[in-house]
Amino acid sequence: MNDSTSALADPVTDDLPTQPFAGASPYDTYVHASVLNTLQHPLTEAPDEMGFLVTTQVMELWFTLIAHEWRTARTAFAKDEAHAAMDALVRSRRALTALNGAWAPIAALTPAQFNGFRAAFGKASGFQSAMYRHLEFLLGDKSAGLLRAHRGDPAVHEALAETYREPSLYDEVLAYLHRQGLPVPRHVRERDVTTPYTSDPGVTEVWRRVYAGPRHHPHLALGELLTDVAELVTRWRFEHVLVVRRAMGAKPGSAGSAGLAWLERRAARPVFPELWEVRGDV
Repeated sequence: MNDSTSALADPVTDDLPTQPFAGASPYDTYVHASVLNTLQHPLTEAPDEMGFLVTTQVMELWFTLIAHEWRTARTAFAKDEAHAAMDALVRSRRALTALNGAWAPIAALTPAQFNGFRAAFGKASGFQSAMYRHLEFLLGDKSAGLLRAHRGDPAVHEALAETYREPSLYDEVLAYLHRQGLPVPRHVRERDVTTPYTSDPGVTEVWRRVYAGPRHHPHLALGELLTDVAELVTRWRFEHVLVVRRAMGAKPGSAGSAGLAWLERRAARPVFPELWEVRGDV
């Protein structure tokens, strides 16, 4: 091989950042990729288990980001900082879109493929996800029973209990709208926030006023942004139903739940219900 051939075979590296790192790279120190990439431990030789593990872990990271954004929005509404709250909701909408896309690697699992590793994870089940429970509590879907399920892990239980005791994102939205002059009923504003939020005719009337008003009013923009969030959450739930239906049909869930039937009931629960009810009145 002559010198000219060798020169052609070697890429030019003068403009590449090739300086050695003293220890871990700054990228890894910040992102902790080396830690993330060691957290996948398949229990079988099934070729689809790795995709199932990574998909589930990626969803947990999106749950964490969405919970962060909803807490940021909730705090901003409590301070009447509507612009900051809306910005956080917009960021959460982007994260929810990415979360919904995360189903793709496992969306077409056949029963045989799923059964190749299902028995290995025993009684583990997605409904045991504490971070997903934070999301539901932040949406106002509180459950003392699902909180109690985490008592065996004190740190996780206490963090979740704090979210359980606090007002939901929607509670703070309604309190904000009341301070803005809209007649949110007192019994809604003073309700026990540890109970599940249910639709209220007085709140429906508030949103009816908003949607009957100017098309470019900030309160209407808020209503539509909340509807975006609600729709994306609902789409994620129904996508979950479809993935389970395709992979295992109506078999009982791994943790003893009714499986598909339980997921279908949960998916049917409306998020921010009055925002859906009022649409038929506009």
